Amino acid sequence: MKIAPREADRFTAKPDPKAVAVLVYGPDAGLVRERIKTMTKTVVDDPADPFRISDLTDGDLKQDPARLSDEAASIAMLGGRRVVRVRGASDGTAKIFESFLDNPAGDALVLVEAGELTPRSALRLLFESAANAAAIACYADDAGALETVIRTRLASEGLVPEPAALEYLRDHLGSDRGVTQNELEKLILYAGPGKPAEKRAVTLDDARASVGDNAGSNLDEVIDAAMGGDLEGLDVALARARAAETNAIAILNALSRHLMQMHLAAARLETGSDAEGAMRGFRPPVHFSRKSAVQRQMKLWNRKRLDRALALALEAEGQCKSTGQPDVAICGQTLLRIAQGARAARR
Repeated sequence: MKIAPREADRFTAKPDPKAVAVLVYGPDAGLVRERIKTMTKTVVDDPADPFRISDLTDGDLKQDPARLSDEAASIAMLGGRRVVRVRGASDGTAKIFESFLDNPAGDALVLVEAGELTPRSALRLLFESAANAAAIACYADDAGALETVIRTRLASEGLVPEPAALEYLRDHLGSDRGVTQNELEKLILYAGPGKPAEKRAVTLDDARASVGDNAGSNLDEVIDAAMGGDLEGLDVALARARAAETNAIAILNALSRHLMQMHLAAARLETGSDAEGAMRGFRPPVHFSRKSAVQRQMKLWNRKRLDRALALALEAEGQCKSTGQPDVAICGQTLLRIAQGARAARR
């Protein structure tokens, strides 16, 4: 079934019981992840629970097509319904999902995460036409949706943006839901929470101090150094990110989004696209200052290597949230492993 944009949030908050699998796709990778997370929580309270959450990638399914049914049919050690998440799905796995939907196994909710898919995409058409599946598109927030996101998140902390602050936030956010949420978190930390019975105003100065024109530049610097195999540059970029108090989870989230975009670009290259054409599919678009760096990355990373790097990033994010180990150390070690992999690919 195809979920209309106006119904997407309602469906995400309470998925149709008939849907054994849901495809969430689109250029807004942050919104894709947010909706996957929301649906995960409708089944499992703790999204890091290793007994009730199974994480797979597109490459995992291609290597072992039966694994999807095996994971969906598995019974959690401590009981309860499970969630099977598939990251970076592509048309190459459409037949695997078709076989699963024809004969669903177990009662797990299968959540499939993909990038931008054309109307003719085999994967998208399958989920839109199947009676026991659903497809949700995720595009960048328009002005109205962005304002709702801003107001809702700030209101949850007892904050209300002044008109000038709201206008500034609308102008500087919105290209990606994940980036928007990260920037709003920074604003909340800067402004401080308001009192429940007494809303605190967020001023234009507050917004300018925490959400600048260069929002996300620290993340780009870290990611490009790691993906390019620049070990020295990575040390410098991480030091700058820490000085700017950039959260380790935010870095890992941005890394995962970039890896998924790179995976889609690699698929375009395999179908005959040139590097410039493959890069045009990135959402948000690659800033002109990063184009040469991203093109170099495309030469170093094929889809198999990208699958491994994405698995590392997702594992690190889970460790940060569940092990109690220092998240800065986990993030740094993961980035170092990825940078070493990129450097090895140069040889």
